Amino acid sequence: MTDSLRIRDGLSLPISEIEIRASRSSGPGGQHANVTASRIEAVFDVHKSDTLDQFQKDRISAKLGPRVTAVAQDARSQARNRELALERLARRLEQALHVQRPRTKTKPSAGAKRRRLEDKKRRSQTKQNRRRYSDD
Repeated sequence: MTDSLRIRDGLSLPISEIEIRASRSSGPGGQHANVTASRIEAVFDVHKSDTLDQFQKDRISAKLGPRVTAVAQDARSQARNRELALERLARRLEQALHVQRPRTKTKPSAGAKRRRLEDKKRRSQTKQNRRRYSDD
């Protein structure tokens, strides 16, 4: 296992900044689950991080809160659950740090305006043809 958790290109967190706790799992394993601590919880305290800058800390805190957790108890193995919990933590942090590109405002093209008006006229004509004629 490496000593850092890759979040995205150019950003990795040292494992020392992530608290990893083990406890007994309620998942698969039968009697094995009753005696082994295979459930893993990875906890990241955002404000204590020395790796993240203030903008990143504020962004993560706003979206996920001051403490980000990820839990894994899918596998029988503690090592596999540790990998899964760290992957989930990395995915959550990456999604929180993602900045949506602003939408570029566009206007309808001349052809689109023309087609819309033609469709409106055609629809109006269809409805007019359905009306009853009065002899007044």
